[in-house]
Amino acid sequence: MTALTVRLPDEKHRRLKALAKNRGTPLNRLIDEVTTVMLAEYDAEIRFQLRAERGAGKIDVGLSLLAKAAGE
Repeated sequence: MTALTVRLPDEKHRRLKALAKNRGTPLNRLIDEVTTVMLAEYDAEIRFQLRAERGAGKIDVGLSLLAKAAGE
């Protein structure tokens, strides 16, 4: 496990400590959970971008397949 030093304004640190206390979790765990959520969002964004790139230029083909399936 890696130790990380983060500089935060005192007010933000106070609020994060209060949030952690309110949730009944240590501040370290709260920060770990926040970073996990951010990384999951980032991973989803990257997957979406890759799928969009793979589908680029294939809109007409997809629409014609949908029209064919609908009997048009």
